Amino acid sequence: MRRGRRILPLLLAVAAACGSGNSGSGASVSTAPAPTSDTPTTAATQSTQTGGTTGSAAPDVSTVTAKLVRVAAGLDEPVAFASRPRDTGLYVAEQHVARVRVVRNGVLAPAPVLDLHGAVAQDNEQGLLGLAFSPDGTKLYVDLITPANDTNVDEYAMRGDVADPATKRVVLTVHQPYPNHKGGQIAFGNDGMLYIGLGDGGSEGDPQNNGQNRRTLLSKILRINPAPVGSHPYSIPSDNPFLHNANAAPETWVWGLRNPWRFSFDSATHDLWIGDVGGGSWEEVDHLPAGRGGQNLGWSLREGAHALKGSRPPGEVDPVFEYSHSGGRCAIIGGFVYRGHAIANLVGSYVYADNCDGEINALDAQNHPHDLHASVSAPESFGTDNAGELYVLSGDGGVYRIAAG
Repeated sequence: MRRGRRILPLLLAVAAACGSGNSGSGASVSTAPAPTSDTPTTAATQSTQTGGTTGSAAPDVSTVTAKLVRVAAGLDEPVAFASRPRDTGLYVAEQHVARVRVVRNGVLAPAPVLDLHGAVAQDNEQGLLGLAFSPDGTKLYVDLITPANDTNVDEYAMRGDVADPATKRVVLTVHQPYPNHKGGQIAFGNDGMLYIGLGDGGSEGDPQNNGQNRRTLLSKILRINPAPVGSHPYSIPSDNPFLHNANAAPETWVWGLRNPWRFSFDSATHDLWIGDVGGGSWEEVDHLPAGRGGQNLGWSLREGAHALKGSRPPGEVDPVFEYSHSGGRCAIIGGFVYRGHAIANLVGSYVYADNCDGEINALDAQNHPHDLHASVSAPESFGTDNAGELYVLSGDGGVYRIAAG
């Protein structure tokens, strides 16, 4: 069975299934104009500004040569990254040992911020998969797969620099039919709402057709207010696109995703960027304007911009960039639009990687790919600190900062 997202122990098997060699010039790529949607919803608190820098020419990312500076080592399967407001620590989730760790000034703190060992399922794509802090930094949210094969999003109160296990509150539970394609990314948008990425439920080829089923929470990015209301563990924002649609789950923000690994918000424009792991042939990047919900990204009728199980559905939004599995590539690791200060010509470009070839790449303002001339072993996730500098987590247990070469 082909993976939904490769984790380090399966490197050799996946590489054999996808081909061999470096990605380099052998990989096929395609780009498309920025998408539009015929079912827009605008969140009033979000901007629709686009581009790299306001009032000036876009930086020339083709001149960028990056290097990776290791800032920490010794983590066990680091899989997700988060920054806490007003905190210089770098918070990392360890997948199967299910711990949240913090790195401060290049030192990995020996005691975990949160220890959930024994509380997660242990299959390759299960475990602790995501973490995020509330906008005020007082609460930690985690996304994990329970031994019952449910996705749980749980909330913990922060007490100083650690999460208090006694304050655990289950915000959302979604049963998973298979052990793969979990998604797992969680992030707060500029609107203060919590966004939750869920894959199609697994197996291969979307056998339950969850991708085009708007009633299920699978194959979606959800948008909720995680604060409890009475006996309800969360509420649905009044401007969610399907709030009053009896044929769709009201939590839905974007649908038609296979396995979103990962998504992020541009800190300047608040646009949504998604790296969606493909099936047998194509990896894709989706770019959606700020505050616009309701888009259908096509899975599983389509894989990327290509027909798979049927014709193109009405209103479907194609990716702005895709690449094939030629050259040994296998699974996209979605990243961030760079808004730091260390690499001036990278500002405004979307940085991403592939889990098999490890090369760090960037899309410019026209969605053309550029090699940043840096690579890391089995990249698993990206993250940013509070200054906007970009980091990548490696299957070798390291946390690396992306710096000017």
